[in-house]
Amino acid sequence: MKRVIAIADRAAVVSLKLLVALNVLFLLSFLIIALLATGKAHAEIPVCTGADMLSALQKDDPTAYRKIETEAAATPNGKGLLWKLEKPGQKPSFLFGTMHMTDPRVTTLPVAAQKAFDAADTIVIETTEVLDQQKMMTAILKEPGLMMFTDNTTLSSLLSPDDAMAVNKALDARGIPPATVAKMKPWMLSAMVALPACELARKAGGAPVLDIKLAEDAKASGKAVEGLETVADQLRAMASLPLAFHMKGLVDTLKLGDRMNDINETMIVLYQRGDTGMFWPLFRSVLPGDEDDPAGYAAFEETMITSRNKVMVDHAKPILARGNAFMAVGALHLPGSEGLVEDFRKAGYIVTAID
Repeated sequence: MKRVIAIADRAAVVSLKLLVALNVLFLLSFLIIALLATGKAHAEIPVCTGADMLSALQKDDPTAYRKIETEAAATPNGKGLLWKLEKPGQKPSFLFGTMHMTDPRVTTLPVAAQKAFDAADTIVIETTEVLDQQKMMTAILKEPGLMMFTDNTTLSSLLSPDDAMAVNKALDARGIPPATVAKMKPWMLSAMVALPACELARKAGGAPVLDIKLAEDAKASGKAVEGLETVADQLRAMASLPLAFHMKGLVDTLKLGDRMNDINETMIVLYQRGDTGMFWPLFRSVLPGDEDDPAGYAAFEETMITSRNKVMVDHAKPILARGNAFMAVGALHLPGSEGLVEDFRKAGYIVTAID
């Protein structure tokens, strides 16, 4: 339990929210890749580090672990990555939860999901614009203020000298020259420093995140590939959150340092188990602090997950009407009373978990 308590500082909560954003905002992975192309080349992939916080908690504090299990069990649709969608008059389709990461444990589909993917006529991901680098950058340049400061503001001008030095040091360590991102909005930099070095190196080396791998495999086998959102949609969602929230997230993420590796590792372990309902109960237990800014965190969840879920369902309906689709979106969109599984039920679908 001592190891768990050691990472239970209030800085972790904002950092966690930004890490979650990375895993619910598909576009971030590709913006990071584009920026890494301007940095130093990585000679080899660093060894991934990080400890599973869940295992430590289960061993050192069984009571706390059981409390988390109980809360997770009460989360609607909190178990399972693959869900069958059925509606009278339509061929069945499937909903699958992803992580936007390159880790081999993530990019290898479970047997049932692979079978559903192979049999599908259409593969649906969050946005297809990321499949065309030029198209993606063109869309971004149409609204540069979503990602860049377009006035005299720079990142350093919003930071104390000590914090600015810490940011620059962290970027240098990841092969990103600070001068190249001086005008970048803080949420983009938070995403860079929150990811483990091994994940950044794999991305820079061209390894695809799971969603892109699915889209590329689909195209190679002649399947149709469609999207639910645009690049602008995703950028506007992140950019709509208060700048102060993003600045705090950037600085607090840096304060966590290598402890972010534990959070990443734990998320991957839970993902492999399909325990999507355990994410929030676990992190609320070991990373307390939401009470510091309940309105800010509520706005985050509403903007980054709940509102986008409803848009995804609306855009998915005509695709699902054709039947036999495999829809792959971030796993954190699935559970909860406002999650995609429940939203599809409200839209008239019979939704069943597939082991």
